[in-house]
Amino acid sequence: MDTVVNLAAGLDTRPYRMALPAALHWVEVDLAGILDYKEGILSDEKPVCRLDRVLLDWGDAGARRELFARLGGEAKRVLILSEGLLIYLTPEDVRSLARDLAAVASFTHWVCDITSPGVKRMLEKHEGGELNRAGAPFKFAPKEGPGFFATCGRKPVAVRSLLKTAAQLNRLTFLFRLVALLPESSGRQGSRPWSGVCLMEKV
Repeated sequence: MDTVVNLAAGLDTRPYRMALPAALHWVEVDLAGILDYKEGILSDEKPVCRLDRVLLDWGDAGARRELFARLGGEAKRVLILSEGLLIYLTPEDVRSLARDLAAVASFTHWVCDITSPGVKRMLEKHEGGELNRAGAPFKFAPKEGPGFFATCGRKPVAVRSLLKTAAQLNRLTFLFRLVALLPESSGRQGSRPWSGVCLMEKV
């Protein structure tokens, strides 16, 4: 990859702390308030690669497509990251975003995280009230699992359970370590409590 586009980058600092090639172009995309705040905090720090920040309102589909076209025309192989973004979008919005990404030839790979309806219900039970009051309810939890993207020009080529990865890193309590022993699932999730990270390629 010659370019990484981090959608809804938030306070992520990977361009400052990872061993990345100096020639890599890293683009952070998010709302003005978030990126302006982060830029102020990191004003004395130096990224290890070429870093640009783009202020974008996700509700403006035209601006989003214009940005994707521009970035796609400047690069040969682009990795899209969308961490912690999709769960706040409606399924229709996720399909629209996926199709916009698939329309750009150089956007070859996409890494995103998704949750099942079972995990969405668990999260809403503990955090739903505060999120609703903040105007940011959870919306996207496809029962199809990674297969949701099959009609959006993308196919999952690798899927990793967050629970099993946490178990491998020894970051779980005893009870959750036992749960992590259950067979892995990378397909249809239904009501199963599951969350994972998907690497997707163009169909």
